[in-house]
Amino acid sequence: MSEIRKIGAGRERGAALLTVLLLVAVIAILAAHGIDRLAGATKLASNARELSQAKAYLIVAESIGMRSAEGIVSLSPGRTINLDGWNGKEQSFPVPGGIITASLSDGGNCFNINSLVTQQQEVLTARPEGLAQFSRLMVMLGLLDGDAADIAESVADWIDSDLVAAPRGAEDQYYMQQEAPYRTANALIVDISELRTIKGVTDDVYVRIAPWLCALPTTDLSPININTLRPEQAILLAMLGEMPSDLTPARQFLGRRPELGYASLNDFWAQSYPASLAANSEVQSQVKLTTRWFRVDLAVEMQSALVEERALIDAALRPARLVHRQRGDAF
Repeated sequence: MSEIRKIGAGRERGAALLTVLLLVAVIAILAAHGIDRLAGATKLASNARELSQAKAYLIVAESIGMRSAEGIVSLSPGRTINLDGWNGKEQSFPVPGGIITASLSDGGNCFNINSLVTQQQEVLTARPEGLAQFSRLMVMLGLLDGDAADIAESVADWIDSDLVAAPRGAEDQYYMQQEAPYRTANALIVDISELRTIKGVTDDVYVRIAPWLCALPTTDLSPININTLRPEQAILLAMLGEMPSDLTPARQFLGRRPELGYASLNDFWAQSYPASLAANSEVQSQVKLTTRWFRVDLAVEMQSALVEERALIDAALRPARLVHRQRGDAF
């Protein structure tokens, strides 16, 4: 009998020990989970602080960009030139906890997608010269003539105020028949990524044309500054001609530009290459000697945060003003 009691007592002690071990294991798991959650929360808080700090650095960098644009314009009010190579030059600045990378460039040396229309009060109407320049640009980038014409008219239809489609364009009737129906904007484009929603602009087309486009908050024809246009941007000069053309003459012409640029538009249009473009008076007046729009590209890299931004500055205002910004991983 005593032997049976001893066996029973031993089993009870074994069960109790097993229960204790299980409790210890559960507590250890809960403790480890709690520590992981605490570490995660701490990391999230740290990341949030760094992200907030990075955005604060961007605001400061924007202010510096605006002051720099003012200084460039003020230095030579009648002629904006690439003095000291500021146009597109990338610079890095160490800051507590990270580094800022910034570049300032002429924000008007691009095709202004909103130049596809003219504006009279609140009414937006397709502009033939804007359509022609956009089509020529796309053809020189490798698109077929027909595709370029389709896209140009479709984008103009997207912006203009009426609901009547151009012969090669598209209005609400086309977009409402899509799997996910939507309507045209009937307003100026704010960001060129909007083009992805427009008829004919496939991913391949967008990748090809996007680097040459901008969406200025005006319907003016693209304000190409002949004094800051770089040889690798020669296509923006060539698109001003009556027909798509070889870019070599345009590159060579820009490579021979006087160090201090051109003092007058008459001097520029008197040169053999610009004269060969046979530009009409409307096109001749769109070429500029000064820069109004500046683009600033910024990136702030912290230990665990990277924030990138592209901003547009209007240097015609005093003080210069930031009119648009886009933040993201890529542009």
